[in-house]
Amino acid sequence: MAARVPAAELNQHPSSPFAASRCYRPGGAALHAPLRVPSRTPRRTEESKRIIRRAAEEQGAGGARRWRREPLRREAVSARLRVPDHIPRPPYVGADAIPSVCPDRQVHDGESVMRMLDACELAARVLQYAGTLVKPAGTTDDIDRAVHQMIVDAGAYPSPLGYGGFPKSVCTSVNECTCHGIPDSRELQDGDIINIDVTVYLNVCTAC
Repeated sequence: MAARVPAAELNQHPSSPFAASRCYRPGGAALHAPLRVPSRTPRRTEESKRIIRRAAEEQGAGGARRWRREPLRREAVSARLRVPDHIPRPPYVGADAIPSVCPDRQVHDGESVMRMLDACELAARVLQYAGTLVKPAGTTDDIDRAVHQMIVDAGAYPSPLGYGGFPKSVCTSVNECTCHGIPDSRELQDGDIINIDVTVYLNVCTAC
C-alpha cells in the first residue's frame, strides 16, 4: 500500500535531493544564495584560438583573394556522339518535347524486375568508372566521351542524350552549376566540386 508523503517531510528526508541542495534547508526554508548552473559552453582551446588567429592573418594578407575562384563559364561543347544503330532508343529520342510521367500504377513481374536490376548494375559500374576520371586538367567532355563509350559497349543507350534536346551522354555539374551541367572543354581545377549524373537505358528500362 502506498502512502503520500507531505511536501514538508519530503524535504527533510535524508534521501531527498532537496535536503542536500544549496537552495533548501530541512523543513523547506529556502536559502538566499541562488542556485548557479555552470555553463556547458566549451571554452576555446589554444588550438582553436591559433586556427582563428591564422585565418585572420591570411585574410589580412590577401588570403581571401588567393583562394577566390573565377565564376564558372561555359566553354566549347563538342559535337553529339553517335550511338550504334542496333542499340534500342528510348521513346523520347528524336522528339522535341519532354515525355510526360505515366500516371498509371506499374506492377512489375519477375522478368521486368531482373531487367531493372541489370540496368541498375550497369549504371552503378559506369558511375564508379566516371569518378576515376575526375582529375585536374581533365575536362568534363573527356568524362562524357569515356562514359558514352562504356555505355554503348554494354549495349545500352545513354539516357541523357537527346532528352529534351540535351546534347550529351552524361550530366556534369561543376561548382555553382547546381545540376544538369553540359560537359564542355573547361579544364577541371584542383578543389573543384563536381557532380556526375549517369543514366542508362537497357532492356527497355531506365536506371540512374
